[in-house]
Amino acid sequence: MADFFDALEPKHVAMIEKQPVFFVATAAADGRINLSPKGYDAFRVISPTRVAYLDLAGSGNETHAHLIADQDDAGRITIMFTNFDRPALILRIYGKGKPVLPQDDGWDELADHFTMMPGTRQIFDIAIESIQTSCGWGVPFMSLEGERETLKKAHRLSEPAEWEAKAATRTKSIDGLPTRATDRYITGE
Repeated sequence: MADFFDALEPKHVAMIEKQPVFFVATAAADGRINLSPKGYDAFRVISPTRVAYLDLAGSGNETHAHLIADQDDAGRITIMFTNFDRPALILRIYGKGKPVLPQDDGWDELADHFTMMPGTRQIFDIAIESIQTSCGWGVPFMSLEGERETLKKAHRLSEPAEWEAKAATRTKSIDGLPTRATDRYITGE
């Protein structure tokens, strides 16, 4: 049975803080639905009605494209956490999100919540509309062996000028929707 909440409660925050992975889903009016797994220490609860996550450059920028798409319901985003241990639980955050890049107003305030990582390109700022929890009884038990360091290592070994030049060319999603590029390389940890 699903339960709905208007804001995150302390028990929800405690569950979120224990999860090593979360999933992000977005969709524009046309084109593909994007569903991405996220790892690292990249998610923050800012308040009971606001969350954010740090995004590293990767193979695409679909979440950004979907959140800024020119449509009536732009900004729709769902974040899902699954407890692979006990107790079984799935938690979904439904909200409206926006990408905040290093050159944007609001970057410094959001960035203060994170430890920057090599290759950071943006922070997604999400206003919570509702929370849903469900049993998760069909989710298997799994344990974490460790984080993959490959993405952070690749960014750490990049030459900042080359990284910035490549980032500047990534202005379209898979479906051709526009995105905005970050204007700087962030070295991070």
